[in-house]
Amino acid sequence: MAYNKRFTWETSRRWVRGYKGETVVVDSREPLLVWESAYPVPRYAFPVGDVRGDLLRPAANPPSGPHEGATEFYDLVMDGDVTPNAAYVYPKLPGHIAFEWVSLDRWLEEDEEIFAHPRDPHKRVDAIRSSRHVRVEIGGQIVADTWEPVLVFETGLPTRYYIPPKDVNFDLLVATESHTRCPYKGEASYWSMREPVEGVPNDVVWAYPDPVPAVTQIKDYLSFYNEVVDIIVDGEREKHAGD
Repeated sequence: MAYNKRFTWETSRRWVRGYKGETVVVDSREPLLVWESAYPVPRYAFPVGDVRGDLLRPAANPPSGPHEGATEFYDLVMDGDVTPNAAYVYPKLPGHIAFEWVSLDRWLEEDEEIFAHPRDPHKRVDAIRSSRHVRVEIGGQIVADTWEPVLVFETGLPTRYYIPPKDVNFDLLVATESHTRCPYKGEASYWSMREPVEGVPNDVVWAYPDPVPAVTQIKDYLSFYNEVVDIIVDGEREKHAGD
């Protein structure tokens, strides 16, 4: 790994491809993983030879300030459609081009689709079946009670308790239209409390209907934000995350 005072980077051996529609814009077997000083998650930077340079044009209205002082930005132009400032060059990584993640429609690491940002090789996410007794209370109401949870241990985050649907009281919940994506788990669907509870935000419950292969154990199981709900594990009430 190479270091300097502003940001770090290292070579990845993963085969990474980025698509706009059906067009492969990036196809690289030697990308760099880059950690910017202002962001906790990595980004990819690719050798220029692995990028469809014929689809890039110098940006018409480049931003100033982001991405560790980058001043060289490119618009992505395809069939007359322009994606402004889709790509940029880090001043300290000449010969490489990075992309705004959302500027492309689909990203693959090897043959698995990834979401939101590249996976961090220094981060672990383990989904482990358990026989702990887990009870979840919100506003004094028991929303979930199980002896068959799946515990997800993710570097830097509190333990998340995933509850089988049969052990969740859906009468207290209502599904929402919200969705988020996680590179380690997939796309999440959400629920809110049917009756508002003071101090409890919407979308306090989520599940992954189609998780990535590494965490198939959590498929359709529901989890709750430790930060705002009461979770009792084997009779011991856990502190709210962040307390």
